[in-house]
This record gives sequence, structure tokens and C-alpha cells, in this order.
Amino acid sequence: MRIGAISEVWRYPVKSMGGERLDEAVVTASGLAGDRGWAVRDRAAQEIRGAKRIPTLLLCSARYLSEPRPGGSATPVELTLPDGSVLRDDAPELAERLSDAMGRELSLEPLHPAEDLDHYRSGPRDPDGDPRADAFTILGLEEGDEFPDLSGLPAEGRGFATFPGTYFDAFPLHLLTTASLAEARRLSPETDFDVRRFRPNLLIEPDDGAPGFVEFDWTGADLHLGEVVVHIETTTVRCSMPMHAQASLEASREVLRTLIEHSGQHLGVYASVVTPGTVRAGDEVTIER
Repeated sequence: MRIGAISEVWRYPVKSMGGERLDEAVVTASGLAGDRGWAVRDRAAQEIRGAKRIPTLLLCSARYLSEPRPGGSATPVELTLPDGSVLRDDAPELAERLSDAMGRELSLEPLHPAEDLDHYRSGPRDPDGDPRADAFTILGLEEGDEFPDLSGLPAEGRGFATFPGTYFDAFPLHLLTTASLAEARRLSPETDFDVRRFRPNLLIEPDDGAPGFVEFDWTGADLHLGEVVVHIETTTVRCSMPMHAQASLEASREVLRTLIEHSGQHLGVYASVVTPGTVRAGDEVTIER
């Protein structure tokens, strides 16, 4: 049954940095070709980190200098830092400039083989730290808030900063609908729910104009996205990232407060890939339950 069409296609060359809006993209079992092909490593923390812990990464953007080849070597990437300076991944001064901009010692890393477990493993934790306070910061919670339901996230990711062989926090694809963005705006009309805050791979426009967080009802179903088939695994828990400032987007705590109060802090859905292929803006979306 047809339920809508793909409105926008997005790829993020560097984890937690601004991405590229595309007309089409190749989808493999690992997601969009080139999506999160690079990430920053915090040398002091000894782990891959994103904007959950380094929010100023969201003020950077990245683009590929050539089209990534699925399964190929790391594709050269160009970064734009918050001060507007532009650097390639092979610039000798990149690590120093990126570290200065982010306020901690960082390196830019391409994907490593999945067998390199130490690269993906979480770094050592401070034995005197407060895990609950840390979780509240990552999730953007305030005193009195309940933890969101995390049961849909795969348990095999525990102990790793990202899943080995990827720079994903959970599943390879993130889908969002224009209906959910419209519902969030209805609930908080003065708040800026720009799609870029939520970093989907695919923004889908439903056909029927049904209100609400419509994609929540897709969990467990298969979606046909043109020639690509994906399985909807679970709804997406939102961390603190959407409320932080991005290039041309101001910080807005109300973005996250609206979701905490009205959708259990979920927005969008995660998907795995059943049938690879190419997705294009305008492709028909059908559902098979």
C-alpha cells in the first residue's frame, strides 16, 4: 500500500557534523554509501565521540570531494569549521585546528575494519564520576524527567562508542516524516523544528495528511522506498543534540522539551536494509506489514 513519497535524502560524511542534501544515494546493507564515513576521536577520552559530548561539532559541516564507492577506501572529505575556514582531511594542520575549535584534543578518523574492536570500544570511565548525571547530560534531561524507553536499541552495542565497522549509534538508516515535524510544530508553535536538527537520512512526506507521529506505527513493517526495501526496527530516542545550536540554527531547549513531554522523547524511526539499491527524492513509499 502506498503511504507517501521521499521528500529529502541526506548524508552525513562526518559523524555529528552538518551533512549533504542529495538528489539520490546508493543504499547498501550498511546504509547510505558514505554516511558517517568519518568521525572524530577524542584522544584524552580514548574513544570516538559525537555531538552528544561535543556539541560544537554541530557547528561544523562536511562534504565529500568525490562520490563514495560502497566498500571502497575512505573518500576524501572537506570540513568547514565554525570560523568559516575550510580544510581537507589530509591537511597537516587539521587535527590541531579541529582541536582548537572544539576545545579538546581530537583527530579525524575514517572507518576502521570491524575487527579493530579497540578503535570502536568505549574509553575508560572515571571511577569517581556520576553515571546518572552523565546520562542526564547526554539525553538533555532535567531533574524530575523520566528516562526515555531505550529497549528498542540493540544490546550488542554496549561497551562500544559506535557499532564496530560503523560510526552509527544504532541502526544504519534513520527515517523521519513531514507529519511528525508538523505535529511537533503544532505542539510548540514558537519552536523551530527544522529537519536539520534531527539528521534523518530520508524525510518522507505521507500521502494522507494524517496528523501525529505517524511513523511510530511503522515499527515491525517493511517499507519499499523505490527499489530499496528496509525494515523498521524501532522508534528513535532523541538525545540532547537537537536542542544545540547548528550552522544557521540557534540553540533551543524547547525542541527537546516538546518531545520529552509529548512523544516520550522519540521522533523518527530506525531501519535496517533488506534490499539494497538507489533511493531518489520523489520515490514512492509503500508499506508491507
